Amino acid sequence: MTGFNWKSPAVLTALLVLVASASGLAFAIDHFKLMLRKEAIYPRSGDLLNTIPDETDTWIRQGPDRRENAETEAVLGTVNYVSRMYTQKNVENPVSIDFHVAYYTGMVDTVPHVPDRCLVGGGMSMGGFLGDIPLNLDQSNWTTISPPEASQRLVSVRTPNFSTRAGSRIVLPRDPQDLKLRVFEFKTPRGQTFQSGYFFIANGGAVSKAEDVRLLAFDLRTKYAYFTKVQFTGFGMSSGEELAKHAASMLDELLPDIMHCVPDWQAVERGDVEGMTRKE
Repeated sequence: MTGFNWKSPAVLTALLVLVASASGLAFAIDHFKLMLRKEAIYPRSGDLLNTIPDETDTWIRQGPDRRENAETEAVLGTVNYVSRMYTQKNVENPVSIDFHVAYYTGMVDTVPHVPDRCLVGGGMSMGGFLGDIPLNLDQSNWTTISPPEASQRLVSVRTPNFSTRAGSRIVLPRDPQDLKLRVFEFKTPRGQTFQSGYFFIANGGAVSKAEDVRLLAFDLRTKYAYFTKVQFTGFGMSSGEELAKHAASMLDELLPDIMHCVPDWQAVERGDVEGMTRKE
C-alpha cells in the first residue's frame, strides 16, 4: 500500500478548494450578515398561550384545559401550549372543536408535531389529505397598515371585549387574507371518522405546511426564530371545508389573543427586542 502523498497535485488542489470554500463561506456570512444560529424570542408581555380566553361571544370552553405529563411534554418539545375543547354557544345543534396551540422558539431542530404524523403514530388510520383549505377570515374589523405598494399586507385589529386585553390593537400575521388550514381525515380504531387541520405562525408570517416553517422561522437574515402551531380537530364534520369554516369562526375571535402571546415581529425587525429575549 502506497503512502499518502501530501505534495501530489490532486491533494493540493483539493486542499485549496476546501480553504477557498471555507473563506468564501466566512466572507458570505459576514458580508450578508447571515445568522446561522437562532436565538429565543418571547412576547414582551410574557403572556403564555393558556391566557387565551376560554369564552368568546360564540364559543365556550368545555371542561378544564388538558396538561400532559412531563414525559409527553418532553416529546412535544414545549411547555407553553394550551389544549382545550370549545363548544358553540346559543345554537340548536352546537359543534365542538378541540383546540391546540403550541409555542416554539430558538434553535428547534425538528419540525413540530402535526396530526398526520402523531395521530397515525398513536394508532389512528389516515383517511386522506383533504387539502390546504382557505379560512376566509372576517376582514370587516381589519385596518391595513402597510402601504399599497408593499409586497405583503399587514393589518391590525382590536382585541375583542371579552378578552382581558380588550381594546388593545395587535398586528395579525402577514397576508392574513391568505391563511389556509391544512386538513387531514382520520379514523379511530373503532371506525369513527374525524378531521384535523393546522397552520403555523412563524416570525410574523403564516404557512400551512410544516416543511415551510423553516422558510420563515429560519431565515438566515434574522437573529431570532419562533413558530406557533395552531390546530383544530372536529368530530362529526361532513368535510374539511366544514372544519375550516368553524376554525375560521374561532379565529375571528381568538386570533388577536393568539398574536398577543407571540413576539411583535415588527418591533423585532426594528431591533426593538428589549424585554423579549428573556425566558418565560
